[in-house]
Amino acid sequence: MADIIKKTEEFVFNLFKNELPNTFLYHNFTHTKRVLKSTNEIIEHSDISSDDATVLQLAALLHDTGYTKVRDGHEEESVRIATTFLQQQKVDQAIIDAVNQCIMATKFKDTPQNELAKIIRDADASHFGKSYFTEASEFLRKELELQNVRTYSPAEWLKENIAVLSQSHQFYTDYALKNWQDQKEDNLADLIKSNKKEKKRRQKEKMKAQLKAKAKDASPERAIQSFYRTSLRNHIKLSDIADTKANILLSVNAIIISLMLSTLFAKFDNPANQFLIVPTIILMLSSIISMILSIIATRPNITSGEFTKEDVENRKVNLTFFGNFHKMKLEDFEWAINELLKDKDYVYSSLTKDLYFLGKVLDRKYRILRVTYTIFMTGMIVSVIAFAVSFKFSPGADIEEVLKTEDQAMHYIDQKGTWPSDYFVQS
Repeated sequence: MADIIKKTEEFVFNLFKNELPNTFLYHNFTHTKRVLKSTNEIIEHSDISSDDATVLQLAALLHDTGYTKVRDGHEEESVRIATTFLQQQKVDQAIIDAVNQCIMATKFKDTPQNELAKIIRDADASHFGKSYFTEASEFLRKELELQNVRTYSPAEWLKENIAVLSQSHQFYTDYALKNWQDQKEDNLADLIKSNKKEKKRRQKEKMKAQLKAKAKDASPERAIQSFYRTSLRNHIKLSDIADTKANILLSVNAIIISLMLSTLFAKFDNPANQFLIVPTIILMLSSIISMILSIIATRPNITSGEFTKEDVENRKVNLTFFGNFHKMKLEDFEWAINELLKDKDYVYSSLTKDLYFLGKVLDRKYRILRVTYTIFMTGMIVSVIAFAVSFKFSPGADIEEVLKTEDQAMHYIDQKGTWPSDYFVQS
């Protein structure tokens, strides 16, 4: 009989290795070995025959083989696998039937009807009375989650274990009651203690949430906060856009003026190029005026940077704008802020003033920028027209009629004794 136990153990090991999914973190060969060990432990301290001991050992090894096929109804599948294997090993049919009865007795919801069924049931659930109960239980929780059977939170799993140990499970054999019951009760006590800690933790979190809700109710309403936050953000973005537009105008006009100084002004020494003076002056003036207006639009205003205690007490100072306090001492500013935060209406008033004056600054910037862009656009158009007209009526056109050919130029030299000055302009 020892030989059949060894063959069965090898069979189960290879079966699990080749066919049992990796998601079985609890119902695997390690669990089977634990059940076999617990079974042998009870057998050693019980008065049963060698044949019954063999039946129990075979049942311990084969009772979870059905998990390689199905999860629900795995006991019936384990019976089919056990029957086929044991018949191949020429095991007596009476032993096979007894093994199958023990396998079916491992159904947790059923009550064992004979001594063998009680032994195998206690061996299968022996981890309830072992020191490694917490570890084994966690493996089972994770297995259920990985196989999409059910996902338990740690708190839910704690309650489930307490219910199982206190209501659903019991040991049936004398040996289990004498040797495992005490550890089971210790495990249950630890679970209850952990559950109490979990309840206290949840109560603390609930109290914190309630305090946060009360604090939220006491603070300005969310709609009001969103209004001020959104409005201030939009004002700041618009101000950044205005400054960017002014910087673009400054850069473009600076480039235009640099090109005019290096290219056009150098040609004014020649009298023949004097027709370029007027359009150049128009372009230069429009660029200079555009630059001046761009600088005015972005130039910061100078503020006093100071306030008095009377101003704070009378709510005349806006503490949200740095220009009203940048010259103050830190102690005075901290006092003023504390006074501001004591009064919700004062906070709203300060934010409202900040919005208003930001709007006034934006109005000034965009009005100046509108005028600047108009002048710049008009200057460009007028300058182009002026250059076109100047080139059309430039004095160089008359010389072209006089000096059409080189022979005419030479005839002029014969008569006057020198080259015409305008000829060099044409050449």
